[in-house]
Amino acid sequence: MKKKAETSYSLVNKKAKFNFELLEFIEAGIILTGSEVKSLRGKRGNLTDSFAKIRRGEVFLENLHIPPYINGGYANHPEIRPRKLLLARKQITKLERQIKEKGLVLIATKLYFKDNKYVKIELATGKPKKLHDKRETLQKKDAQMEIQKALKSRNRY
Repeated sequence: MKKKAETSYSLVNKKAKFNFELLEFIEAGIILTGSEVKSLRGKRGNLTDSFAKIRRGEVFLENLHIPPYINGGYANHPEIRPRKLLLARKQITKLERQIKEKGLVLIATKLYFKDNKYVKIELATGKPKKLHDKRETLQKKDAQMEIQKALKSRNRY
């Protein structure tokens, strides 16, 4: 019997669900330097505006902000740089086809440590939401909050 791999979440892109209609999720490895990994272990970083691009058959993550490691010294890394993602050739060609044909975008949704040693990133293919879709999402969220408040006040008495 195989044990399920433990994951400890480090970074989550909260704006991804609001700005995009997420369709399919993919897990990928990411190539980082030692100081970047140490900085991420300290729960430092920002995934908010991150997205992936395919260039010459390779996938790169753009706009991932990892601040310099505090004890890094002279060998620290730049905060924002393209970082190469590790995906199988079949996955890359499938993603490339979806992006070209359907007009989808690759968005970074989560960055986490798998088995407490491997840094993984969860990518999602998605369509950008229109303004009226965003308003609808906000209205649903507000209605849900009102229901929760009503139920909470009802249970007090």
